[in-house]
Amino acid sequence: MRKDIQVMIIDDSALIRQLLSDILRQDPAIGAIESASDPIFALRKMEKIWPDVIVLDIEMPRMTGIEFLQKIMRERPTPVVILSSKTDKNMALGIETLKQGAFELIQKPATGLKDFLENAAENLLEVIKAAAGSDIAKAPVPGLPVNPAAPRARLTPVARGAVETLIVIGASTGGTVAIEKILTRIDYPHPAIVIVQHMPAGFTHAFAGRLDGLCASTVREARHGEALEMNHVYIAPGGLQSEVTPLGGQIKISVTDAPPVNRHRPSVDVLFDSTARLRQHRVLGILLTGMGADGARGLLGIRMRGGTTIAQDRASSVVFGMPAEAINLGAAEKICPLDEIETEIRAYAAV
Repeated sequence: MRKDIQVMIIDDSALIRQLLSDILRQDPAIGAIESASDPIFALRKMEKIWPDVIVLDIEMPRMTGIEFLQKIMRERPTPVVILSSKTDKNMALGIETLKQGAFELIQKPATGLKDFLENAAENLLEVIKAAAGSDIAKAPVPGLPVNPAAPRARLTPVARGAVETLIVIGASTGGTVAIEKILTRIDYPHPAIVIVQHMPAGFTHAFAGRLDGLCASTVREARHGEALEMNHVYIAPGGLQSEVTPLGGQIKISVTDAPPVNRHRPSVDVLFDSTARLRQHRVLGILLTGMGADGARGLLGIRMRGGTTIAQDRASSVVFGMPAEAINLGAAEKICPLDEIETEIRAYAAV
């Protein structure tokens, strides 16, 4: 791991710049810390010393965060961690920053900022160090339009009935782009797909909305108690835990405020572990790019119960953390590059 990580903090709040700087100084792996109140000032400073990681707000004077991100990713790709407040506009833009190549998205609260940052210090430092060691070449190509493409033709609705097959997917850092790449290629009938993507509360709703406009499948944020349907994709809500359970031949989703697992809510392990209840159902578990180990143990459980399991390979992962842990546990029946995972889903759906 790098021991001299150079960080640039760009935020128009002097308080946030100070608090973030204080947190970063706690870690010996962090070297120089610079800050600027807007991207224009930041660019002037970066002419002298280019940072290894940029922590960036979205709404700022003179140049927005997304405009700055697009410029950086086009001219000199650098890992960027987005720190954004929860507003309708920022939630949509936050999802777009991930599409444009941002490494991670962290939500800052409307109140209690100091306490929040102090409590989240461990996660923030972990994200920045992972960003410094990431392969920025795997980030998406910048300069794509902010507005999604026109909706695709919908898959034909299927009458609700007994559900025999389920696909569950877990992802973290780099996962939003990976998930979009997989789902936009699915234009054929498929079992219900339930996804845990590590993301703050509220942002998952915007993520589901974006995908719904791009995919042939119906994509929405999961709702407590609803029965899963074919040709539908359900995104686990941020800030809550999501599980699946069989009921009368159907599979229903349970969304609760249960505590974090592996420091995450939603947790991939919580979703994957809940598939143990589906004793009469076929289950395909897929673990994509991300930091840490969330989902590795759950994927092993799916395989031990006779399910099919896939982990994304190192070469195509933005962060080879969660898939690596699953592979080390022997949880992955197959190890696939991202471009081949949709093919595996197609074959699974056809059985």
